[in-house]
Formats: sequence, structure tokens, C-alpha cells
Amino acid sequence: MLELNDIHTFYGPIEALKGITLKVNQGEIVCLIGNNGAGKSTTLMAISGILKPKAGTISFIGSDISDMPPHSIVERGISHVPEGRRIFPRLTVKENLEMGAYTVGSRTNKNKKLKSQFDKVYEMFPVLRERERQMGGTLSGGEQQMLAISRALMSEPKLLLLDEPSLGLAPIIVSRIFKAIQEINQEGVTILLVEQNAHAALNLSGRGYVLENGRIKMHGQGKELLNSEEVKKAYLGE
Repeated sequence: MLELNDIHTFYGPIEALKGITLKVNQGEIVCLIGNNGAGKSTTLMAISGILKPKAGTISFIGSDISDMPPHSIVERGISHVPEGRRIFPRLTVKENLEMGAYTVGSRTNKNKKLKSQFDKVYEMFPVLRERERQMGGTLSGGEQQMLAISRALMSEPKLLLLDEPSLGLAPIIVSRIFKAIQEINQEGVTILLVEQNAHAALNLSGRGYVLENGRIKMHGQGKELLNSEEVKKAYLGE
């Protein structure tokens, strides 16, 4: 479904990704793990068109999306949940969700489509229905993360990019978020997950990539990486 081939990106003169090559097959959950500054978030931003690669290609379902603007990439079927949630704090929960659905449907069937998408995300996160008229900025951290994921799902993505969905959340909320990620995948959405909680990410994922200083250092099955002595020492605190 997704292929990155020898991707190089820069922040000014600093090379952030130094030849990243990876693939995500349809229906998979694939994770990227690594320390801060390894290039995980940069990889997701390159895929979603926020940061344009200087070299290399990104293809999605057989089409080159390397030079596409972000809104066109969303229309193709990729949604990005950024690190830090980035909800609209002065919009209500419902308005935040409507912002995620701007590519959904034509004028004739948009209302029907919207109702269907609202029903799906409210079923997954019932608290959002209860908070529908509440300003996004007044939600708890966990509720904001639920809102950020739901907003991305409103565009009916084929591929969901998740950047640090568990960051700063209480363990009970982290468990709920990871359960939701499984549910989303079981409903047919492919997932590329960036997560510093390496143990949880590798347990959830079929495959994983380990990034270090802008390069892929290791890759393999999630369970294989969990059992790797190098991964245990560097990322699992074992």
C-alpha cells in the first residue's frame, strides 16, 4: 500500500532522514520506534506532504505522492494524527470532527456520510458524544487524543498515521487508545504507528522498524524485535 524509497529530508542544512526505505502492506499495523530525534515524526510528515523530500519517492497504492500537497494526500486516503493532538481548542468537539470530514462526499450525499462517520466515532469513543458541544480545549488530555484520532477517521482513511498517541496519558487511557487502534485496524484501516512506548507498539504491530539518527537500523516482525537483545537494551529498559 505504501512504499518509501531512499527518502532524504532536510530542516534547513540539517539532514533529518538519510535514505529511509520502508513499506506498509494493506491491512497491517507497522510501528516506527526510536529515540527522540531519530526521524520518526519526520517520516510521517514526509508521507502526509507536510515536509517535502529532497530525494527519493513515496508511493501510495501505486501512485507517486512525493510532490502532492497535504490536502490531496488526504483525498487519496491518508490521515495523519500529529504528535500533541493539535485539535482546534476554540471549536467544539463536533466542529473539530466536521473539520476532519471536509473531503467526505458530494453535496448530495454529504449529510448522510457525515452522520455515518459521526456514529462510528461516537461508538468507538462514547465520551465524545457526551462532550459534543464542549470546546476542544476544555477536554482532558485523553479526551483530546480520542478527538484527534476521531477527527482523522472522519475522512474515511485507507491509511492512518499515528504519532505518539500514548504520550502524556494515564495508563488506563493508554490501554483504551491502544484497544481503539486495534479496532480501527480490524475494520480495515492500515496503520503506521510512531510510538515511544516500544513495548506496547511492538506487541500491537505485525512488523516494526527501528530508526536511529535518520536511518533505519533494524526491521522485522514485532515479536522478533521484542526479543532482540539490542532492542531490549536500547528501547525496552531490559
